Amino acid sequence: MITRILLLLAGSLSSVGLNAQIAGCTDPLAENYQPMATINDGSCLYAPEWVFPTLTWDLPSALNETSGLIRWDDLLWTHNDDTDTRLYGLDGSDGSISLECLLPGVSNQDWEDVDQDDTYVYIGDFGNNSSGNRQDLHILRVEKASLCSGSPTIDTIWFQYEDQSDFSTQASNTTDFDCEAMVVGTDSIYLITKQWTSLGTVVYALPKDPGNHDAEARGTFPVNGLITGATWVEEKHLLVLCGYSSLLQPFVFLCYDYAGTDFFTGNKRRLDLALPFHQVEGITTTDGLTYALTNERFAQVLMIPPRLHALDLSPFLVDYLGGSTALDHQDEAGIQDQVTWQDGRLNIVQSVPKNTLVRMMDLLGRPIFDLMCFDIQCRQELVQIPSGLYLVHVGTFVHKVWVP
Repeated sequence: MITRILLLLAGSLSSVGLNAQIAGCTDPLAENYQPMATINDGSCLYAPEWVFPTLTWDLPSALNETSGLIRWDDLLWTHNDDTDTRLYGLDGSDGSISLECLLPGVSNQDWEDVDQDDTYVYIGDFGNNSSGNRQDLHILRVEKASLCSGSPTIDTIWFQYEDQSDFSTQASNTTDFDCEAMVVGTDSIYLITKQWTSLGTVVYALPKDPGNHDAEARGTFPVNGLITGATWVEEKHLLVLCGYSSLLQPFVFLCYDYAGTDFFTGNKRRLDLALPFHQVEGITTTDGLTYALTNERFAQVLMIPPRLHALDLSPFLVDYLGGSTALDHQDEAGIQDQVTWQDGRLNIVQSVPKNTLVRMMDLLGRPIFDLMCFDIQCRQELVQIPSGLYLVHVGTFVHKVWVP
């Protein structure tokens, strides 16, 4: 009898052990990955990583204050953050303006971000860094079908932060109630704030319907930086933020594999961008692997023009989202990393498909020259450039090249 009881007890304990959930780091790319973990507890840690844009284009001066960014109807759409009440549709292949749509009857006190759903474009007039006491924060909801009609249908979503009670005037760039990032989901709008003092962020949620709403705090995270833009692949539980440090070092933050819409309960990985002194403002994606990013004009220590950048983040997200990385495609094409600088010429010792664009850029993203390859080899005339590290884009691949 005792033997039978012990056997039943052992079987019960074995069953519990097999069905138990183990919390830990579930991301194989993390330094503290736990292969036995079955529940992501948000504890993953990552080594510092730098990301270089795959392509960069200067934007027209009309977009010196470019702020938000979405992709819709085969164009990239952006706006300025002061006075200008136009939305600009950009050609994603070169950053030129293809379309301008004026929104009459509205003002632009501080448009800071834009997002969309199937029916509407949402424009956030919620910049609040000047004195931290705005009581007219709102989001314009513009019907897509009428956007460029000259007489668009526009509603307004007014809101206030549920936990802001002090509306006295603050010193410029000191408030924790500034916001430059917004994403629109199936049921709600989420604001990701820019906390000037604490260098953190708070996520607030509010309804998508016109009216006056309290924005409810849903989560916080110490990003150690200033968040300026966001893009969301809702069905894949992937939120990507962009911003910069207090020293104007831009970064992107990957938040993924979280529970529900608790964006900071899953993996949180920061990637620094090789774009020093670029005040990044807008970011968007359609597949979660490749991204478009804009920066506004910066003219203090250096003069950085407004620019559009292409980012390939597939090496960091392909295992989570599924698909293939640029390296996979490189292997399939038989392309080898053999790009060097010799005797004043770019030496490409790899098989390059016909009509491939090769672009050499410096580390600030400024183009040095473009070269079109019409056959399997690229030929380039003698060029004299200062010694240093450069980036060479061969189609969708990026190579680092040292010029002695």
